[in-house]
Amino acid sequence: MFVELLVKAINAVSMVGWTLFGVLTLFTCLRLLFQRGPKKALRFLISLPVLITAVLLFMFSGLSFALVFISPEKIAVVPSLLAPRGIRPQALSPGFHLIVPFVESAIEYPSYWQTYTMSGESEGDETADDTLIRARTSDGQEIMISCSIIFRLDPTQVVLVHVDWQDRYRDAFIRTVVRGAVRTQVSQFTVEEINSSARAKLELLLNQLLSDQLSKKGFILDQFVLRDVTFSAEFAQAIERKQVALQRQIESQYEAEQMRLLAGGRGDALLTEARAQARALEVVGQALATNSQLLDYYYVDRLAPNIQVMLLPAGNQFILPLPQLSATNSLSATNPLSATNPLSATTLLMNTDILPTQLALPTPPALLRNLPAQR
Repeated sequence: MFVELLVKAINAVSMVGWTLFGVLTLFTCLRLLFQRGPKKALRFLISLPVLITAVLLFMFSGLSFALVFISPEKIAVVPSLLAPRGIRPQALSPGFHLIVPFVESAIEYPSYWQTYTMSGESEGDETADDTLIRARTSDGQEIMISCSIIFRLDPTQVVLVHVDWQDRYRDAFIRTVVRGAVRTQVSQFTVEEINSSARAKLELLLNQLLSDQLSKKGFILDQFVLRDVTFSAEFAQAIERKQVALQRQIESQYEAEQMRLLAGGRGDALLTEARAQARALEVVGQALATNSQLLDYYYVDRLAPNIQVMLLPAGNQFILPLPQLSATNSLSATNPLSATNPLSATTLLMNTDILPTQLALPTPPALLRNLPAQR
């Protein structure tokens, strides 16, 4: 910092000195010219004090031109009349340097990382340097690519950059190389691949390719960034339709799977119920084999509680055999009637839980009057 201020101070003093020297010399020369003539004015110009002052100012100015300070973020090349090729072979690194005044000069270049963006639009404080890159895939689809490249000048080859490109390297070299490399690599992929995970592979290949090409010309590549890929309107619509169809297919498969699981659950439930019923029937069969009266119990249990009488056609067998009723605590199962009675062809069965234990059968007319309505 101090050296930079010193160089600026020397330059300022040199300019002020030359300004004052010129004004005073011109004023004195004109005054002598009008008062004493041209000879006196000419003698003043070639006088020793004027010449010594001019030499001192020239030396001081030369010192200001000889002192060169390169800031930390810069690097400088030195064109020189004394060098065989017109330029020093080594660039000046950041710091304080001496050059031959009026014969050599220092041209500074940035040594920091630079970003060149091709997106066609500005984002925040970042300004787009170029338009989108148009490229075609291997299957003929046109895509638009937005990208950025981060690079810097190689300090050991900055002289080569100055000789080849000067300060035109961004537009004349970087832009051209990046656009060509992107188009070349994109043509090796289909549009489906670029729209998939193969996009990362494309970015990796471009990093490797651009790193090799830039290093040969005095540049160091930090990273190539594939910012965005834009497809044509027709292809974008086709992708949207495909995604919608795929989503519908997934939903249909899910619904079918749910229905299959539901049907399988119902089938399992029916199978379990059938197995339970088969097991129950097996147990009942075993019980009937050991106790034949169990079937009579089921017969009575299945009768509705409100059934009081049941009429069966005469001469028909009971569906199930009823237990034999004793003479003291049961009713007779049948009541033979006379041949003239219309009910002589029927058998009357009464519920033993409702009728009293000892009950004499009434005559047929009275029996018909006491029978409840058949359900």
